[in-house]
Amino acid sequence: MKFNNILVILNPENEKQYALARAVRLVKEQKSETKVKITTFMAVYDLSYEMSALLSSEERESMHRGVIEQRQKAVQPYLEKYADPNIEFHSIVVWNSNEAEAISAEVEKDNYDLVVKYTQEEDSITSLIFTPLDWQLLRKCPTPIMIVKDSDWKHQRRILVAVNVSDDEDNHSIFNDELVTLGIDLADILERGNVHLVTAYPPTPINMAIDLPEFNTVEYNNGIRGQHLINMKALRQKFGIDEDHTHVCEGFPEDVIPEVAQKIGAEMVVLSTIGRTGFSAALLGNTAEHVISKLNCNLLAIKPSKPID
Repeated sequence: MKFNNILVILNPENEKQYALARAVRLVKEQKSETKVKITTFMAVYDLSYEMSALLSSEERESMHRGVIEQRQKAVQPYLEKYADPNIEFHSIVVWNSNEAEAISAEVEKDNYDLVVKYTQEEDSITSLIFTPLDWQLLRKCPTPIMIVKDSDWKHQRRILVAVNVSDDEDNHSIFNDELVTLGIDLADILERGNVHLVTAYPPTPINMAIDLPEFNTVEYNNGIRGQHLINMKALRQKFGIDEDHTHVCEGFPEDVIPEVAQKIGAEMVVLSTIGRTGFSAALLGNTAEHVISKLNCNLLAIKPSKPID
């Protein structure tokens, strides 16, 4: 998979536009045979322009256009800086108080295959600070979203793909294939085949061990782990991934995935955000958000092509 139509979210408050830099580098490394379209997107809004009762609607519109034109001019130096014969740049600036809504509308309007957005890193705990906008996009945007921080690509180019091998249901298997395929494609783009897979299996419920004295905790735990190992083996063999690049760990996904990412020095984690419907969607979405908030590397979040029941 190569990304051919990328939407980059710019932040008017940042002097350096890391999302744009990452998108340009990604395009260069994937060595596309045709031009790649990169569209920069910025939503601007100033409440003071709306509060004055002395302005007519025409005057407000004129002021809006003036601000948009100023922002458009401010974006141009970035596009000139990254000018490349293989990239077709476009720039969109809109007046909208709801940035997430504006971005979603733009995604729906054009056939983007990737959205790239920068989120800052907190120095004290080396984790990413996800804004309300990040969460809204991760929950609702149908297009894959790459959340980047300002650090450069790591030399190892390790990509960690979080999969669900708790069972062999067709819908889970199909989406696992989607995730792993995307991870491998991305690794190929970066000229590295360093893909790792991770899955978490649940620890033995404490109340079960307490309420049922005859309950064999070790046997139960071995059975759960064994099933995950069997399913992980089938998945890695299907894609030709080495055994030492697979990680089957006891614990909850929100703990296991960030720990493994840290352990192997992953530069990016590929995972699903919401893949279910109804109440299950809320649960899975909540799990994904806990995972994401603990990551200290770049993130590529995707949704399944079909909802997982």
